[in-house]
Amino acid sequence: MTTKKYLLALAACAFLPAAALGQAEPGQQRPEAFETLLRCRAIAEDGARLRCFDEAAVALQAAAERRDLVVVDRAQVRESRRRLFGIRLPRLPVFGGGGDEEDEVDQVEGVVASASQNGNGQWIIRLQDGALWVQTDNNPLAGWPRPGHPVVINRAALGSYMMRVKGQPGIRVRRTL
Repeated sequence: MTTKKYLLALAACAFLPAAALGQAEPGQQRPEAFETLLRCRAIAEDGARLRCFDEAAVALQAAAERRDLVVVDRAQVRESRRRLFGIRLPRLPVFGGGGDEEDEVDQVEGVVASASQNGNGQWIIRLQDGALWVQTDNNPLAGWPRPGHPVVINRAALGSYMMRVKGQPGIRVRRTL
């Protein structure tokens, strides 16, 4: 997926309801189509309950087709967080920004697609997944990054990130794309 698609997906997700995770944020209501489905459970008579569920399911499907409602599971949230690792994002409920630290991504692994140095001798490394990382310190790398070299990027102190290329000591980096 290209960077433009990531940013477009991110912008779209900013407008998703918190119910995409199945829970409303404090002070925020879930979409009416979802609430209607939940209210059907309270109907005692079997036939009426089934009709209610059928109607609510049709309304929920229509909302999903119009993209008024998007449902994601925990695995999709984790994958989104992994792909967006290093990009500063607001704490959106759709990305687990509601305080659930269980799925927090602290490290990603990747493979170098290309590497070059800027005028300051700092590395600019593009990974095969399209992520672009720029070195922010002046620590040298003993071996130059080459396409196919494995990298590990860890979350570090004060919102920074450390990248190890092919097992070398880390360099401090920031993600630009």
